[in-house]
Amino acid sequence: MDQNLKRMATMHRMQVTGLELFYKNGFYNTSVDDILKELSLSKGAFYYHFQSKEDFFISIVQNLIVRKVYNMMIEPIEGKEDPFKTLELCFENAMRTAEHNELDHGFVLSNFMTEFNGRNELISKYLRDIYKVWEVNLVTILQKGKTDGYVARHIDSEGVATFLISSYMGVRMLMVEGNSKQLSYHFLQQLRQYFKSLAQRELA
Repeated sequence: MDQNLKRMATMHRMQVTGLELFYKNGFYNTSVDDILKELSLSKGAFYYHFQSKEDFFISIVQNLIVRKVYNMMIEPIEGKEDPFKTLELCFENAMRTAEHNELDHGFVLSNFMTEFNGRNELISKYLRDIYKVWEVNLVTILQKGKTDGYVARHIDSEGVATFLISSYMGVRMLMVEGNSKQLSYHFLQQLRQYFKSLAQRELA
């Protein structure tokens, strides 16, 4: 049992370091040797745990990226009442976290979706699955908002979910090289105005 725990701890340490390097430099610009150098591990140790760099990255997606996206973008909106207040707070917290991150290189999910698109279908599918879960949860809270009288009945929940995801991904990309504080402020201001346009007239 102790040996198994040690193995799991080693794998986790490798995954955390691997994600940091892949996030900073990209998957294709990061070699196994780069990872091993950062961890002070041998190639034998790496291939004892993982069959390939691709296998290693898939384990990172399944164990770390899923959790990051879920904790930041999905869990905060599950089962909540007022969709607009809930979504505004969720996006505001995500933007503030990015704004104060000196090592920010963009939104981790969209970065990798872009990098692997057309280059690795297996990994792209794993990433798209995370995207779909996020999208479904956004649609769910908006549909519930219609039932509860917050969201206007004519609103296309799927269209709104697509717009929210794409606008968030876009501004996060701009924040890497731009004035993150100003971009964050403008994004959140416009988001509030957008939500007002989606609300039932009685609640607007």
